[in-house]
Amino acid sequence: MAAATENDDTSLDNHLKPDSEPAPANPSPPAEEKPLSKNAQKRQLKQQRYEAKKAEKKAQEKEHKRKEGERKHKEWEETLANATEEERLKLIESRRSLRKERMEKRSEEKEKKMERLTRAKETGQNIVVDVDFAHLMSESEISSLVQQIMYCYAVNGRSSSPCHMWLTGVQGEMSSQLDKLPGFEKWFIEKESRCYIEAMADRKENLVYLTADSETVLEDLDPKDIYIIGGLVDRNRFKGITMTKAQEQGIRTAKLPIGEYMKMSSSQVLTVNQVLEILVKFLETRDWKTSFFTVIPQRKRTGVDPADSSKSEPLSEEHQEEHDDLLERKKMMNHPM
Repeated sequence: MAAATENDDTSLDNHLKPDSEPAPANPSPPAEEKPLSKNAQKRQLKQQRYEAKKAEKKAQEKEHKRKEGERKHKEWEETLANATEEERLKLIESRRSLRKERMEKRSEEKEKKMERLTRAKETGQNIVVDVDFAHLMSESEISSLVQQIMYCYAVNGRSSSPCHMWLTGVQGEMSSQLDKLPGFEKWFIEKESRCYIEAMADRKENLVYLTADSETVLEDLDPKDIYIIGGLVDRNRFKGITMTKAQEQGIRTAKLPIGEYMKMSSSQVLTVNQVLEILVKFLETRDWKTSFFTVIPQRKRTGVDPADSSKSEPLSEEHQEEHDDLLERKKMMNHPM
C-alpha cells in the first residue's frame, strides 16, 4: 500500500525495450486502430471545437483578471496619494488586518480539511480511480483524465464526509502528467503503480467495479467495500471494457441507480469526477436523488422518470446555476463508470 501524504491546500507503462534486449525473430505487426465511425468523428470534432472555445474563454478570463488587478492596484495607489498621513496609516493597517484574517481563516480551513481526510483514511469509504487504461488513450485524453482527477480531489477535500481516494495503475505518461500537477506530491491519497487487484489482493472480496454495463444496481454504499471507477476517456472506442475487466478478474460489479431517479439524454455514462462527486455527495446525504440532481448537469437529463416522479425533484435554481457553472469549466470527455 502506498503511503498517504498531506496536502497543504487545494497505461500500462509503454516503456521501450532496452537496446540490449534482442528483437523477436518474427515480430507481429502492430494492431491497426479501428477507424472512427461517422458519429464518433462528429463527437471528436465537437470536442475539438469545445476545447478551442474553452481555451479562448480561459485566455479572456486571464486577461480580464490581469486588468482587474491593475485597476484595483491603481485605485489603491490613488486612495493613498489623496489621503492624509494619518489616513494612510489607518488604511494600511486595516488592509494588513484583513490579510491576516484571511490567512488565519485559510489555515483553519486547511487544518479541518486534513482532519476530515485523516478520518476518512482510518474509517471512511475507500474509492479507487483505475487509471490502468492510459495505454489506450492519447496524450490529450490522458491530460483530460488528469484534470478530472484534480477535480475529484478538490471536491473530496471540500466534502464534510470525504472518501479515501486511491489511484491505481499509475505508470508511464499518466504518472508523468499527474506529477506535473501543483502540489500533487502532497495530496492525501494512495498512489499505486500496481493494479488494484494486486494492491488490494487481501480484500478482493470487497472490490466492486462501477460500470453502466452491470446488471446489479447499487442501492447503498457498504463501508467495507471498495468501489472502483474506470479512468478511461472516450469510452465509445472501448465499449464494455470495464465490465469485461471485472469479470476476468472475478470481482463484483454494480451500476449507479440513475435510471430510478431520472432519464438521461443519452447513455448513463458520466465523467470520473461526476461519478466520484455523486458517491461523495451520497456519503454526506445518504440520498441518491439529491446526489444525482446535485451533480448531473441539466443538459444531460431529459426529464423525470414517469415511473416515479416523486424521486426526481429538481434542484433549486441557485444550486443548479452554481453547479452548472462549475461543470462548464471541466473537460467533459466521456468514459465508462
